[in-house]
Amino acid sequence: MNTNFMQKMIVLAGLLASISLMPATQAQTKPGTGKPATATVTTTATPKAPAPSSAHVAVHRTMNAEMPPKARQYYAATWGVDLRPIRLVSSGLMLRFSYLVMDENRAKVLSDKKFTPVLIDLKSGTRLAVPTLEKVGQLRQSSTPEKGREYWMVFSNSGTLVKPGDKVDVVIGSFRANGLTVE
Repeated sequence: MNTNFMQKMIVLAGLLASISLMPATQAQTKPGTGKPATATVTTTATPKAPAPSSAHVAVHRTMNAEMPPKARQYYAATWGVDLRPIRLVSSGLMLRFSYLVMDENRAKVLSDKKFTPVLIDLKSGTRLAVPTLEKVGQLRQSSTPEKGREYWMVFSNSGTLVKPGDKVDVVIGSFRANGLTVE
């Protein structure tokens, strides 16, 4: 069966399972009259997110609580970035490394295509790479960095070698982030 079709069916099944059905009317009677009361149905509307605009808005996420303030200051002063937590994505098969650019000149090395990013698992010493897809290329952003924008790259974690709580290093050219905790 088509994998894309199966993924769509799984998403649809999850959506249908999460919908709470409410009856449109309720059979109630007014006290002492035996006549049906008017039903009141309460619904909760979820506000829609505003449509994305062409102007970029800086993304704010929770900061890596494990990273000491001095380390955060070091990466900002030396590399012009604020590192975000490394997160497991795609059911643990990939690791997402993100950073917010604070100084576009210093952050250039992180998006330079001539450097191959590597994530090193400190427990086993295994080096994980950024996967390259045939029609997409490397799963990383490599455009010219802009101040206030968040950039990302994903590393393959086939076999789910790296688990939450593990410590890793990220190396890109001369940039090295040491002892980051995976969330």
